[in-house]
Amino acid sequence: MASARPFLPSCPCLRCYKKRGPVPGPGPGHWLGECCSRRGEGERRVPKGNGKESQAISRGGERQGFLPCALDQFSGSAPPDHCGFAEMESQGDDLPPPPPLPPNAEPIKAESADDLPPPPPLPPIKPEEAKKISKPKRALIARPGFGKRGNPIQLVTNHFKVSLKTTDEFFHHYYVNLKYEDDRPVDGKGVGRKVIDKLSQTYASELAHKDFAYDGEKSLFTIGALPQINNEFVVVLEDVSSGKTPANGSPGNDSPGNDKKRVKRPYQTKTFKVELSFAARIPMSAIAMALKGQESEHTQEAIRVIDIILRQHSAKQGCLLVRQSFFHNNPSNFVDLGGGVMGCRGFHSSFRATQSGLSLNIDVSTTMIVKPGPVVDFLLANQKVDHPNKIDWAKAKRALKNLRIKTSPANTEYKIVGLSERNCYEQMFSLKQRNGGNGDPEAIEISVYDYFVKNRGIELRYSGDFPCINVGKPRRPTYFPIELCQLVPLQRYTKSLSTLQRSSLVEKSRQKPQERMSVLSDVLKRSSYDTEPMLKACGISIAQGFTQVSGRVLQAPKLKAGNGEDIFTRNGRWNFNNKRLARPCVVDRWAVVNFSARCNTMNLVNDLIKCGGMKGITVEKPHIVIEENGSMRRAPAPKRVEDMFEQVKSKLPGAPKFLLCILAERKNSDVYGPWKRKCLADFGIVTQCVAPTRVNDQYLTNVLLKINAKLGGMNSLLQIEMSPSIPLVSKVPTLILGMDVSHGSPGQSDIPSIAAVVGSREWPLVSKYRASVRSQSPKLEMIDSLFKPQGTDDDGLVRECLIDFYTSSGKRKPDQIIIFRDGVSESQFNQVLNIELDQIIEACKFLDENWNPKFTLIVAQKNHHTKFFIPGSPENVPPGTVVDNAVCHPRNYDFYMCAHAGMIGTTRPTHYHILHDEIHFAADDLQDLVHSLSYVYQRSTTAISVVSPICYAHLAAAQVAQFIKFDEMSETSSSQGGGHTSAGSAPVQELPRLHEKVRSSMFFC
Repeated sequence: MASARPFLPSCPCLRCYKKRGPVPGPGPGHWLGECCSRRGEGERRVPKGNGKESQAISRGGERQGFLPCALDQFSGSAPPDHCGFAEMESQGDDLPPPPPLPPNAEPIKAESADDLPPPPPLPPIKPEEAKKISKPKRALIARPGFGKRGNPIQLVTNHFKVSLKTTDEFFHHYYVNLKYEDDRPVDGKGVGRKVIDKLSQTYASELAHKDFAYDGEKSLFTIGALPQINNEFVVVLEDVSSGKTPANGSPGNDSPGNDKKRVKRPYQTKTFKVELSFAARIPMSAIAMALKGQESEHTQEAIRVIDIILRQHSAKQGCLLVRQSFFHNNPSNFVDLGGGVMGCRGFHSSFRATQSGLSLNIDVSTTMIVKPGPVVDFLLANQKVDHPNKIDWAKAKRALKNLRIKTSPANTEYKIVGLSERNCYEQMFSLKQRNGGNGDPEAIEISVYDYFVKNRGIELRYSGDFPCINVGKPRRPTYFPIELCQLVPLQRYTKSLSTLQRSSLVEKSRQKPQERMSVLSDVLKRSSYDTEPMLKACGISIAQGFTQVSGRVLQAPKLKAGNGEDIFTRNGRWNFNNKRLARPCVVDRWAVVNFSARCNTMNLVNDLIKCGGMKGITVEKPHIVIEENGSMRRAPAPKRVEDMFEQVKSKLPGAPKFLLCILAERKNSDVYGPWKRKCLADFGIVTQCVAPTRVNDQYLTNVLLKINAKLGGMNSLLQIEMSPSIPLVSKVPTLILGMDVSHGSPGQSDIPSIAAVVGSREWPLVSKYRASVRSQSPKLEMIDSLFKPQGTDDDGLVRECLIDFYTSSGKRKPDQIIIFRDGVSESQFNQVLNIELDQIIEACKFLDENWNPKFTLIVAQKNHHTKFFIPGSPENVPPGTVVDNAVCHPRNYDFYMCAHAGMIGTTRPTHYHILHDEIHFAADDLQDLVHSLSYVYQRSTTAISVVSPICYAHLAAAQVAQFIKFDEMSETSSSQGGGHTSAGSAPVQELPRLHEKVRSSMFFC
């Protein structure tokens, strides 16, 4: 009987063979390496399913498309050359245990080492394989120098200097395990802070009178160690609203008479078990080292601790905490945005390591909250109806879920879980009450309405006909009449705002520079950080004055219009009065479709033709103007679009080159998404949508700028593009990429994210771009489809840009690639540098193994809180202002730039981080390039706040995202619907690809 082959946790890969040498395998001449027992090393790459999944080499996060190595398939005297391990990182040291041997299995035994056959000779290691095996991770580059060009300007910034005493103390990090006495986890927000506060009071002596910095969840920090490594405590809290309900499900949990105990149940004494387990030591000296540019592995952790101290300080004042922003319950900070939503003004506060030392960055911050007050009032405002009878209760259920309420008269706080299925008159529940004869409890069925009116003596004026608020559990509901429920203050509104709400928020929250400075000074004084015991123990004191910085104002780049005419810019703005566009197109073979009942179509067309002639654009008369059938205006948007296209196909002799689409006089029309998809994906027709309200020369010019760019023209050019004389860019074929990811609104967790990459074309121009767009898992910021091999092809985003650059630039491959990445935080820099950049390199290698372009990688951040002010001036900083000192990073390469003229409120600079630079730009040349790329935005006649490639990527992602919105409407006939699944539950729905006729166009303009 043949013996079974034993399980050997090994892998026959070249890497193992090279490191450890061969050991005998289960068959003659079968040699196995023995170093691959670590998890992740015993894997090899194989395609899954139909091969459509990405086979790209992954360097972080979860890897898909891998299966365990099949040891049985390898045999012979030498291991295979390569099975993918040199391209993967180790995932850990824990593998599941090997399967047990069958009862009749006899393991192979070796009498002695002499019985082993000699190892085969080691095969030569290919240089490229050796390089992959030992490939190091890239690190962020250090600042090579400072810029000098531009006119100097003295500024102040909202960073406040922090003094830090040198200390050898350590922050001690403890893991917090918080449970109820019956071992149930504590999930109520805010309860953890109350428990930890009570813990520090009750066990002060046992804890050596240590002050705590608690993050509200699982981490607690002290200065110096607690007396014991593991500490277990019992904490008793009184009058804590847990939001829990008793098991009988009676409304209000405070039944009259015999059920007095239930009245107090939500506020009863509660016992908690707290376990503090030592996790790590963080040297406080890491902060001082960072200020000298000597960052260590503990630097970010140490700064995080003192940021947690700030959060805790604000939490004790009753603030709403949103990351590092704090919002007080002060009505003077609220502005009504309509729809039951309010803007709440607060402030952001965080510590930053800068060239000038540690600083505290304070800024005004705004969030959206639900308007507190009666639930009915919120629903009336939210649905824009004037009577409760008109409320759509299905929408109300979605709007109210997870909001917190207080009920009267008990003033108890609960979280809404839903609405009752029946109205208050008809919704029954089982009420237990004692029998008057023998005292035994008995259950009776009673309606919620009768219970509150008859048993509780509460008058209900209008709740009878409406659903009840459910604050219980799915199997044990607890109901309240809606008029007894009040929404509590400071509850974040996480759904997307309407266009009107957004414009109202901008209008009501904007602050001129001097007003903002005054508010920030007042915030710092009222914060009383000098009284915070943990900050005092750290030796931290905060200055009251704004930090002074030296800036420079760069000269605006020179622009050219048609016929080589100069365009003179003033304060970052220009116009085309009496000027022709640089490269005007011809608008022919076009038609007009009108979805609006009020637009005078022919007047608009005639004005467009006339204005186009003045700008050098030849606009021929449209072939036809198609008006929508009035009977279709109440039909679902996809059906309206389908009907309109049937008319286009029947009334035109062939496919039009361009379609002008007139929408109703409102933004965010439901027709927009299906119309764009029909034109761009199905038929490959360039289209421009307009919703005219006030037609004038400026409006018409803006429309023509978009049409000209979409049809291949150019509105303006940089003079240095025409020379060409852009340093390090014009002399060597250079591709410029812009990358961004667009996500659904905060309340849409199942909507796929949209990744977009735009690439420059027609080198040496830097003003023309094309876009590639893909969908990916919801809320995933890292782009996972930059390189996407499928068999012998690459379906990734970057390949499309590389091929387009090659074909549009005289069959030249780019020797340099400049990447602008938007939307990532500092904690994600390493992923961009070591994962996304690797994918781009692999996309290049896939096309040509010997192609080695140089890369410069730059991240642009807009969501930061650094502002600059001109001392004593009410004006914003001038366009072209750049700052690369004082408040910039003490080691890394970054700078702030205000390329645009701030017209509303206070100018927000863009923070540029240079992560990688193989092109070796001088600081001045790179800052000039970034500044110039803010002037090539073809949609407007102003410099914009961030480089144009990033804006284009954002526009492309946002426009193609409308395709998904269209799919939702197709399935549900409502923009609220959707059939998409979140990551992990099903594959993300792929976007329809753009038609080949429009792929190279600037369709996103």
